[in-house]
Amino acid sequence: NFMPGGNGRPPVSACIFSCMAASAFLALAHTLRRGEHIRVTLILNHLGPKAQRVLEILCHGAALLLSGALAWFSVRLAWQSWSFHDISTGLDATPLWIPQLGMAAGTLLFCLAFAQDLFDLLRGRDLRIEREGGEPAHIE
Repeated sequence: NFMPGGNGRPPVSACIFSCMAASAFLALAHTLRRGEHIRVTLILNHLGPKAQRVLEILCHGAALLLSGALAWFSVRLAWQSWSFHDISTGLDATPLWIPQLGMAAGTLLFCLAFAQDLFDLLRGRDLRIEREGGEPAHIE
């Protein structure tokens, strides 16, 4: 143990976990715009072009609403932590709004990416250019 009664981890591990969470949330929008999120296209592939477009618009509208709610509550959480001077329970007593800022920024960018995708769909643009083999992303 590093400290009496501790869990065997140094206090810096809380910062590492916060950075890992922030990197995951900040990557959401970029991954969406590149078309690398996992999509289940079982129903979509069996529809005609018009029905596909309608379903894409409905799904992106729902995703925009859900990501907007996630962004709203993430920003609200960080704001409340800042206004209440909320600190972590660890030895370093980090203000909680600092690690929550990464999640708030990531969810805001994710919501904006869905808004841009929905706008592109409504204007009749293709969202992504598919690579050879019909897959948007290719892992080798």
